[in-house]
Amino acid sequence: MNNATGRTSHQDRVWSVAEHLDDVLSKIAPLDPIELQLLDAQGCVLVEDIAVPVALPPFDNSSMDGYAVRAADVADATESAPATLTVIGDVAAGSGELPAIGPGQAARIMTGAPVPPGAEAVVPVEWTDGGTGQGPAATMRAHSAAPEDAGGEVRVHRPAVAGAHIRARGSDVTEGELALAAGTVLGASQIGLLAAIGRGTVRVRPRPRVVVLSTGSELVQPGEALGPGQIHDSNSFQLTAAARAAGAIAYRVGAVADDAETLRSTLEDQLIRADILVTSGGVSVGAYDVVKETLVALSSTEDDGSPLAGGTVEFRRLAMQPGKPQGFGLIGPDRIPLLALPGNPVSSYVSFELFVRPAIRALMGLPEVHRPTTPARCTEAVASSPKGKRQFLRGSYDAEAGTVTPVGGAGSHLIKAMAHANALIIVPEDTTEVPAGADVELVLLG
Repeated sequence: MNNATGRTSHQDRVWSVAEHLDDVLSKIAPLDPIELQLLDAQGCVLVEDIAVPVALPPFDNSSMDGYAVRAADVADATESAPATLTVIGDVAAGSGELPAIGPGQAARIMTGAPVPPGAEAVVPVEWTDGGTGQGPAATMRAHSAAPEDAGGEVRVHRPAVAGAHIRARGSDVTEGELALAAGTVLGASQIGLLAAIGRGTVRVRPRPRVVVLSTGSELVQPGEALGPGQIHDSNSFQLTAAARAAGAIAYRVGAVADDAETLRSTLEDQLIRADILVTSGGVSVGAYDVVKETLVALSSTEDDGSPLAGGTVEFRRLAMQPGKPQGFGLIGPDRIPLLALPGNPVSSYVSFELFVRPAIRALMGLPEVHRPTTPARCTEAVASSPKGKRQFLRGSYDAEAGTVTPVGGAGSHLIKAMAHANALIIVPEDTTEVPAGADVELVLLG
């Protein structure tokens, strides 16, 4: 260890992508489960198997607006010789007291309403005259406008077999059946199922809170005019959006000037709401690489009472392009993971996909934290790739054709190419060129 740089061990070592990722994931444990209201649990990972307490649907109900009848009473019904039945009342959704259907009788019934005793089938209103004494009905008249339609007679023009247009109790799920298994990510349909079986709360791992900040005195908020030597801050927006897409609750702090004390105080302020901290910029070997300066100093000093004291952050060189400089460590009393990414936009985004996204997914407790990969045929040649480095090129993947086309060049500042890519083309460390038509491995994005 070089004492001049504190605990930045292995500083002369070149790490592989896999080694750095393994080290990151080895220091991250899933967040502790909590009980949340259903809508607050959206996007979270379930930590318990949930069984159905009562069958769905909980009672036989109608799948159509029409008439509840006995099958025998309409067995011979035709357009020319309709079955005429006496209407003994209405059954609306939510009805409690139900009329019993006897021979020659029918009850007007609405979709979702419980099937009354004695009824064996539901005849859609379109198969009847709707109680009007005229031709086939297209709809029912509103009860408020024609209350008399709840009585009188109805003519049925078509037969209905027993069970027709009835959703039987338990036809969706039966009592005691597994509704959702632990490890399920709760989306809209899963939330709907939980509500349908009567769950008001659910035990989940919460979505990780990710705090994103970029560094650089040259950075200006989008929407503001640029001065000499200034550029708009894109990284904090890109990384915050990527964190949200990964399933996190993400907070964008914005750009921090190249000042170690300002960065340190900003990090201290953010510890309280962070499960993981992500910085971009200031991790290379320049004289103004403030992230490296600040966190190396943090790692090399004794506890001074600061919320950051005692943290350990290492800065590494990785055998990859883009994204060679990386920082990782644990800071604060709760040892919050901090990933320090390079500042060039493409380097920053590729680093997020390879290292931060898996860390977020690990905090969520997901069994699979990595993006899916797939082989594809590269339509264009890659003329050169640095030996000994794993290169990640932007690519446009055509799933139907099984091909990928490189987008843009290898430059780590080419953010437009990144915006038009849906995959990363992996060029292994021992490969220096890829001929057109060769098979390559892809990391699928989005």
